Amino acid sequence: MKTLILIRHGESEWNKLNLFTGWTNVDLTEKGINEAFEAGLTLKKEGYRPQVCFTSYLKRAIKTLNNVLDAMDMDWLPVFKTWRLNEKSYGAIQGLNKADTAKKYGDEQVKQWRRAYDVQPPRLDINDERSPRRDHRYDEIPDELIPLTESLKDTVARVMPYYNDVIMKAFETNNQVLVVAHGNSLRGIVKELRGMTNDEIINFNIPTGIPYVFDFDDDMKLLGHKFLGDPEVIAKLMESVANQGKAAK
Repeated sequence: MKTLILIRHGESEWNKLNLFTGWTNVDLTEKGINEAFEAGLTLKKEGYRPQVCFTSYLKRAIKTLNNVLDAMDMDWLPVFKTWRLNEKSYGAIQGLNKADTAKKYGDEQVKQWRRAYDVQPPRLDINDERSPRRDHRYDEIPDELIPLTESLKDTVARVMPYYNDVIMKAFETNNQVLVVAHGNSLRGIVKELRGMTNDEIINFNIPTGIPYVFDFDDDMKLLGHKFLGDPEVIAKLMESVANQGKAAK
């Protein structure tokens, strides 16, 4: 059997402030660090032993992975980083408060920007101070590939070639693979693996720091998937993520 373990990074500083983060390189909060460590303890308790790891270029994902591996006493595992696992670009709404934005534009519009499959937020100018073009970690990326806004569809188009060409290839020599990334880059992978419709994925939310495990047979046919933890607690956490984009009452 083959196992894919997905973990969304722990709570970040901008998660705590309820801001659209996207490619902004914000750090974990103390709660986020604890979530990551607890995720590692859960994996260890459940007997999981990943053999190779993948993460994004953003520190909230990298530090989550570091803490997961620390908790598992598996810091020595090989780790591969790629910008293709970065969060969805939120374009010009990056850095804005989600509830305030919903109050201005309406809950439904913000839900579409956050969760719809083929709706892009307003585009960011490439010379804007928030643009990835101004960040040296992306010097390797040509201008035409720099995301200045993305829908989930765009994120899937960025993530899945890497998943199919690199992560899937890792299963040729490994039975368990760990991917620590972001809410939307992981939602893109989940949509493809589960064959979810565009309407189904809009209401699917991934909480921070909770391992989400996919089991496959040796031919990589999906056998099942599950979050690790108390189902009632996880359901409340997923609902909390969904409510982040609603105007305050």
